[in-house]
Amino acid sequence: MNAYEPEELLDRKKVEEFRKKILKWGRQNLLDYPWRRTRDPYRVLIAEMLLHRTRSEQVIPLYLKFIKRFPSVEDLSRADYEEVQELLRSAGLRWRIRQIRRMAQVVVEKHGRRIPEDYELLRSLPGVSDYIASAVRCFAFGEPEPVLDTNTVRIVGRVFGLKTSNSSRRSKKFRKVMETILDRNEPRLFNYSLIDFGKLVCRARNPLCEKCPVTNICEHFSKNSWKEGPPEGRT
Repeated sequence: MNAYEPEELLDRKKVEEFRKKILKWGRQNLLDYPWRRTRDPYRVLIAEMLLHRTRSEQVIPLYLKFIKRFPSVEDLSRADYEEVQELLRSAGLRWRIRQIRRMAQVVVEKHGRRIPEDYELLRSLPGVSDYIASAVRCFAFGEPEPVLDTNTVRIVGRVFGLKTSNSSRRSKKFRKVMETILDRNEPRLFNYSLIDFGKLVCRARNPLCEKCPVTNICEHFSKNSWKEGPPEGRT
């Protein structure tokens, strides 16, 4: 992407309309997962570590078993490696076994058994990526933190006509764009809504533009889909 400032690219009224419609969509369509029913930083962190490159549906039973067996970071820190391995290996998460157990040990040893809220401290924990640190800050602590993954970047890129690539989710410049778009009053709901919107509507392939509430402001739709008239029921 070329050098830019977010305010140079994003129309304020369009951003406000996008926020409003994504929040409204989320209130009506948000998916229900067990880790979304809690704000416990430990449980949110475990969920995000398990979800990395793994389908949500696959993680649900694993998450429930894991939290039942290790209900606190202290319990996990004392667990034998074989105990953690037994739970995670069958799900194909072998490379996360040592990271998750070591993460718990570091939290107990260096952070007084409390998951840190600070971004850099979170990021320093074993197995915690930029995305996971941002997700924990938002979903557990309620901080106005954008979450950048392939889906959320794709949505924003399409709607606002921004060029994106595989590296956009790690781009400091695109992060500034996401910070500008983020609803700072309801960051948790906004980010969950954006994630689910990417899964259910604004999909990578065959997006369901006929079910999209933001086609009227979407640059991608305007350039690529406005050939046979507006979606049914819209004018």
